[in-house]
Amino acid sequence: MSDDNSQVLSPEEQFRQQALDYHAYPTAGKISVELSKPAETAGDLSLAYSPGVAEPVREIAQNAENVYKYTAKGNMVAVISNGTAILGLGNLGPLASKPVMEGKALLFKRFAGLDSIDIEVKHRTIEEFVDTVANIADTFGGINLEDIKAPDCFEIEKQLIERCDVPVFHDDQHGTAIVTAAGMLNAIELQGKKLEDAIIVCLGAGAAAVACMELLIKCGAMREKIYMLDRKGVIHTRRDDLNQYKQLFANNTDKRTLEDVIEGADLFLGVSGPNLLDPEALKLMADKPIVFACSNPDPEIKPELAHQVRSDIIMGTGRSDYPNQVNNVLCFPFIFRGALDVRASEINDAMKLAAVDAIRQLAKEAVPAEVLKAAGVDKLEFGPEYIIPKPMDPRLLPRVAKAVANAAVESGVARIDMPENYMQS
Repeated sequence: MSDDNSQVLSPEEQFRQQALDYHAYPTAGKISVELSKPAETAGDLSLAYSPGVAEPVREIAQNAENVYKYTAKGNMVAVISNGTAILGLGNLGPLASKPVMEGKALLFKRFAGLDSIDIEVKHRTIEEFVDTVANIADTFGGINLEDIKAPDCFEIEKQLIERCDVPVFHDDQHGTAIVTAAGMLNAIELQGKKLEDAIIVCLGAGAAAVACMELLIKCGAMREKIYMLDRKGVIHTRRDDLNQYKQLFANNTDKRTLEDVIEGADLFLGVSGPNLLDPEALKLMADKPIVFACSNPDPEIKPELAHQVRSDIIMGTGRSDYPNQVNNVLCFPFIFRGALDVRASEINDAMKLAAVDAIRQLAKEAVPAEVLKAAGVDKLEFGPEYIIPKPMDPRLLPRVAKAVANAAVESGVARIDMPENYMQS
């Protein structure tokens, strides 16, 4: 034992300090603004600002579409939150959400080359939040909503889609749903089952849960075969405490507990909290079950335990240190890239489904050596331990962006055609 009073930090304490140092040094925060034009001489400044800047002003005043030619709007995404549902930490307020929103901006730039700025909104009502965002939306090419509590997030997104002339996308809902659907469709295929026949249990009834189930229904799942649970148990038709979004999943059943509904179930999705799926409940699932335990940082059931209980399981989590990470970064940067590149007015269901298919198909292809190296593994091939691509796979950008852009054009929400030879991979 050391004879001084110094203490050895635990791994958790070391990581905490590393995280704090990462965000604090050498410069506070994770993003900055960089210039894209020279500004070294008097001549440069006369073009950048007065008097030269008057020329693009006149052009945009004559034709608003010229804003895409003369400004950064077409490559700029706003990441906006009110801090009411920050990660798994809860309602900690707008300023506390800023590190997360900066992180989202970092991911947009790193993975899709999109410039992004975080905006934290303080407000008293949903209407105030919507008004604030709608009034500044034209500054940006797209709006990414983040970490807004349910059910407010549903109404906020709905109103902003109606009021804004640029695509609005709540990633906690739709990004989670897209990656979940891609992984589950591949898992269903590997297990030799059909989505339309599957009994699905969803533990959690917030924004991500509702969006995941709605997208799975669009992929072929049957609403009547979905059992959703909140803190009070199974959501059923005789409950009188359900908001309009939970009512969509009110099942006409006498089953009331997780154990009741999980018996014979094919798919389990957890977007709830740690250690809520008991091993005994997992044993009740049908042959060849699929479990996505996406609570972070601790899943609803640890993969080690799940595999001990069921050798026939395909398992996914939200963590990077286990196979099959359900990670939104697999889709949201590339969805915005594709949407902005054809100036889509919205991100519709056709674009979301195109992203699902592009992601799931990529997992079936041979994995490049650079991806294996980044993942720290010698081999990856489509199967129970690899149903979703790795986030560092550079093929995600061209595949997903192109699929989304093409879907925008075909569904009629693109304002320009896809550029020739767009995203050739």
